[in-house]
Amino acid sequence: MKSRTFSFCICMILILTLIAACDKKAVATPAATEAPAITEAPAQTAAATEAPAINPNEDPNALPPEPQPVSITTADGKTLEGYYYPSAKNPAPLVVLMHWMMGDKSDWNEIAVWLQNRGQVNPFPNPGDPTQFRWWDPTWFPEVPAEDSYAVLTFTYRDCLPFDQQGCTTMDDAGRLQDSYAAMLFGRELEGIDQNRIVAVGSSIGADGAADACLYLNQQYPDACQGSYSLSPGDWLGVSYVVTIAQMGSMEPPIPAWCVADEKEYGVCEAAQGAGNPAVYKPFLVPGGDHGDMLLSPDLSPLPMQLILDFLTETVKE
Repeated sequence: MKSRTFSFCICMILILTLIAACDKKAVATPAATEAPAITEAPAQTAAATEAPAINPNEDPNALPPEPQPVSITTADGKTLEGYYYPSAKNPAPLVVLMHWMMGDKSDWNEIAVWLQNRGQVNPFPNPGDPTQFRWWDPTWFPEVPAEDSYAVLTFTYRDCLPFDQQGCTTMDDAGRLQDSYAAMLFGRELEGIDQNRIVAVGSSIGADGAADACLYLNQQYPDACQGSYSLSPGDWLGVSYVVTIAQMGSMEPPIPAWCVADEKEYGVCEAAQGAGNPAVYKPFLVPGGDHGDMLLSPDLSPLPMQLILDFLTETVKE
């Protein structure tokens, strides 16, 4: 009898021990599967989702910054393709960029957004090596003052391909002179443009195109073009640069013209200086600068890229 009682007690102890262990498991399991408490989002996450601050220099009436594709029809029926980069201001001064023989409108990819000055990154691929051809490397460009923003028009001359496809495929001086005229006339009618604050900036064939077309525009619409800036002009479109500068000087008021060249081509700039227009004509010698777009490189003195900003300040900046 005592033995059975003892066995019974042992069994009861074992049962109670098992029940206690089960109870502990039952308590632990819910705690492990509980949903985590909702916590406040980290401060940096909240800040990252805030809307970007509005640039105080942006005109509320400004057009969107993205480049708009445009088609320009010339007097002889050719169609030129280009891009319009609206300014942060409305109405805004317009810079018409004219490329050299070795390329097309993409020569100006980086310079267009630089002058536009709206924080936009060039959306197009550049057709050359920016470590060798420095106008595609914006890291060294002079800073455009925060309050300045220019509308920009680029276009491709007839029969011209990108730089990596060897540029203009024909010699058509008269045709490209017509292209230069058409670009200036077209630019004057763009939405958001101040029609009396237009300038032309060009390289090589575009250098002559800039001066010739600026004069032409003012012959059609007095005071519309406020000046030309030419990198390595040289009668490339069949018209004498010297004669064009003299005619710009005879306008009332005279039209400013800046000529930039290295020592091999500076004679054109000097000859134009002696032909008239001394009050608003400025020649700049850039030793070691080479031809056309090659002048758009760092470590030159004077720096042609800075001269572009100086030219705009003197001609169309408010």
